[in-house]
Amino acid sequence: MVIDTHAHLDFRHYDSDRPQVIERAFQNGLSAIINVGVDLESSKACLRLSEEHQDLYTVVGFHPHHAEQVNSSTLTQLTALARLEKVVAIGEIGLDYYRNYAPHSTQKDAFRRQIRLARKLKLPIVVHIRQAYEDAMTIIEEEGASETGGVLHCFSGDDAEARWAIDRGFHLSFPGVVTFPRSRALDIAASVPPDRLLLETDCPFLAPHPYRGKRNEPSYVKLVAQSIARARGTTFEKLAQETTDNAKKVFRLSNTKY
Repeated sequence: MVIDTHAHLDFRHYDSDRPQVIERAFQNGLSAIINVGVDLESSKACLRLSEEHQDLYTVVGFHPHHAEQVNSSTLTQLTALARLEKVVAIGEIGLDYYRNYAPHSTQKDAFRRQIRLARKLKLPIVVHIRQAYEDAMTIIEEEGASETGGVLHCFSGDDAEARWAIDRGFHLSFPGVVTFPRSRALDIAASVPPDRLLLETDCPFLAPHPYRGKRNEPSYVKLVAQSIARARGTTFEKLAQETTDNAKKVFRLSNTKY
């Protein structure tokens, strides 16, 4: 059994066959899927899906692309959502200086406010960082995010940034890029302590080889696990168990079949 710790099954890419995609995942050995919101409406859609599927869980929050939507009103609504039973984290939150869909100052403010919410609710955070590690690390330190812990999703940092995150109690999660030739992410994943490693698809994006360039889906997370297991010199079964145990701990999953 494996767990996809980061999916976006509410996205339009699945409008034609969403039930089949979810069923295929569980038929192919997944024990749970963590579905991640990117704004208020997306978070609500993720929650609706989690109500339909026992082993589908929800992360609610505002992606840095949508940082300009974060205000007192939307944070109040987000807080109400975050208190619901199937919500397991606040995210995905963070900084994205690659796309720059929102000003850096706005992204930073939204990131800080959502970390504070996570601390208030005692929920872990799911963090998106792209070409913004220095500022993100500063905010994580200043806002005491180590208190909540969580995940640096789709980890793209270097060795030093990986060590920094691990030293502060965070887990690192890796998607299908680890199956690409000469993947730096695979090198990092091969050296992460076994109790800090997580698997994800970030679907519908970043499909692993041999599906690269096509729509990704949760069932493909097994290809991520196989690639990392080979790089670590271990078995798929052992890696699957380790990463499943890690996901259960981070997201406090209790009712999932294993």
